[in-house]
Amino acid sequence: MQIESLFWIGFIGAVVALVFAVVQRNKVMKFSEGNETMQKIASSIRQGANAYLKRQYSTVVKIFAVVFVILLALAATGKLDNWFIPFAFLTGGIYSALSGFIGMKIATNSNARTANAAHESLNRGLNVAFSSGTVMGFTVVGLGLLDVTVWFHILKYAAGYDAPQIAQTMVMFGMGASFMALFARVGGGIFTKAADVGADLVGKVEAGIPEDDPRNPATIADNVGDNVGDVAGMGADLYESYVGSILATFALGASAFAADGMAWNAMLLPLAVAVVGVLCSLLGSFLIRTEEHADQLTLLKTLRKGTYSAALLAAIIAAPIPYFLMGTWGPYFAILAGLIAGCAIGYFTEVYTSDTYKPTQELADATETGSATTIIGGLSLGMKSTAAPIVIISIAIIVAFLAAGGSLNTANQELYAASFAKGLYGIGIAAVGMLSTLGITLATDAYGPVADNAGGIAEMSGLGEEVRNRTDALDSLGNTTAATGKGFAIGSAALTALALLVSYVDVVKTKVAAIDLELTNPAVLVGVFVGAMLTFVFAALTMSGVQRAAQSIVVEVRRQFREIAGIMEGTADPDYASCVDLCTRGALHEMVAPSLLAIIVPVATGLLLGPEAVIGLLAGVTVTGFAVAVFMSNAGGAWDNAKKYIEGGHHGGKGSDCHKAAVIGDTVGDPFKDTSGPSLNILIKLCSTVSIVFSTLIVNWNLTSLLG
Repeated sequence: MQIESLFWIGFIGAVVALVFAVVQRNKVMKFSEGNETMQKIASSIRQGANAYLKRQYSTVVKIFAVVFVILLALAATGKLDNWFIPFAFLTGGIYSALSGFIGMKIATNSNARTANAAHESLNRGLNVAFSSGTVMGFTVVGLGLLDVTVWFHILKYAAGYDAPQIAQTMVMFGMGASFMALFARVGGGIFTKAADVGADLVGKVEAGIPEDDPRNPATIADNVGDNVGDVAGMGADLYESYVGSILATFALGASAFAADGMAWNAMLLPLAVAVVGVLCSLLGSFLIRTEEHADQLTLLKTLRKGTYSAALLAAIIAAPIPYFLMGTWGPYFAILAGLIAGCAIGYFTEVYTSDTYKPTQELADATETGSATTIIGGLSLGMKSTAAPIVIISIAIIVAFLAAGGSLNTANQELYAASFAKGLYGIGIAAVGMLSTLGITLATDAYGPVADNAGGIAEMSGLGEEVRNRTDALDSLGNTTAATGKGFAIGSAALTALALLVSYVDVVKTKVAAIDLELTNPAVLVGVFVGAMLTFVFAALTMSGVQRAAQSIVVEVRRQFREIAGIMEGTADPDYASCVDLCTRGALHEMVAPSLLAIIVPVATGLLLGPEAVIGLLAGVTVTGFAVAVFMSNAGGAWDNAKKYIEGGHHGGKGSDCHKAAVIGDTVGDPFKDTSGPSLNILIKLCSTVSIVFSTLIVNWNLTSLLG
């Protein structure tokens, strides 16, 4: 049997994932949404989320149409490698958007059901929220496998491409998914944090009313934001990560093993590992259950049991596949390195962000002396938290490189050149290993916004204290799982971005006679500085976007408190719709500049200084983007959970001076953890895919080359 005929297994993985997502969706929809008040609130959240996504997608469609026409023109003039790229750009964007849309739909249908299920028991509430998360998780991996497998068969059997041609073409297909993911993450992140910051500053700090109080005009916008940012944005984000890791490994495998006649084998391995991951994630999801009156640590252990069990099963079941396909155990140890690194990054993210551990508890202690020390403590915690992920990823890179046959011995140039490509393939397959159990990892992440919304609905509906305590426990756990999911996404982005960087170098080497990658080359050095600068400018644009949008919400909420008589007494309803509309308009306006930056800067750098400068840029943005993303996500998560820790009765509890200081810290951390931080991992991969797509243009038309 020819190895290339086995690529149909991708369809098997896609069908299993999507069918399971449908089953879980039907299971969730059988639960009741509760009383009339709960149904009304849930309906308002759904309407707001649907309205935002409709306007966001209509904006993005116009931008996609312009880029599609540009790509068609470049293909027609020979400045793109083939005609498939413009159309794959569209399918990647459509699937990425669809992943986020489906996740948002199930999340907005699950929030009231979770709150109502918490009436019965904590375990039932967890079950509903987590089941909705599995819909998102398995939709993402199912659509990802479907996209990759369909395009493989089109290129192999319709176009007649061989393995290197397919691999080099498909690595360019991630641009559409990355482009859509960045718009979804940035736009959704600005929406959710503008609403959250506005609601907290005026409601909790100025007016002194509880979180999710129905008297707060921004509370519905806040709940809508949880869905469009933390669900729709996250789904598009991780779809792009998942597909990007597989496509990058395709390219590295075809390049490294072409001389051995094993290019098809090397390309099939990441697809096979991904399919195994789907099956193991499905089995692991059945282990998520807990007991009544469980504390935060017990709930964490419950989710860990599911994710760690899925990773362990994947490690066992995938063991014979690399040996069967590649004739060596080396790639298996690279896969293992990725799996272990993913779990380790998740664990250390919990340590730095969960209030069951010392770092967040010490951050809560800092509130005793005010908001300034709280902010200083959070910044310090976030910076310290970068050490563990960077060390873990570094070890994983070295282990994967050596395990797959790479050599660090540069004395023997012939041996070094022969083994180097295989070692890089090991890094790519490690990224696939890390993301192989994305189905369940993403489910634990997507569960968080549903639990957060459930808590808000319980508060606004006036449900009993016992129900609110249960939803608060689920919400607090959701803050940690969300931080863990972001850490996982950022870690996988570092490995994938490195694989894409190598793919770019390989593509460029086929187009130029020689390329100078020495760090002393001024073009490379300037590129490194530009890449580092891009990280900070991008973060600044997204942060200022939140700031400007939040200011408009603060002004609007103050106006309503001042002008609508009876709001504070509960005798008049606030105008929720105006805050939702303000957030929508602000997010759509502010998302364009940072998103286009990721396309314009790499292409402009290449056109001015040549392909060497682009390589430097990709290195600079990958390293700084990874570190800054970890710092921002963990600092924001710790500030949030320090506030929750105080609300649990420590340091005077809700309404105390410590609580007010913690709210300020959480407000600063909101755009850190939900806008700028998670968007950076898309930035570093989008820069790579954009550079690969426009490589022909950059090589042939850069200013340095034209001037001789």
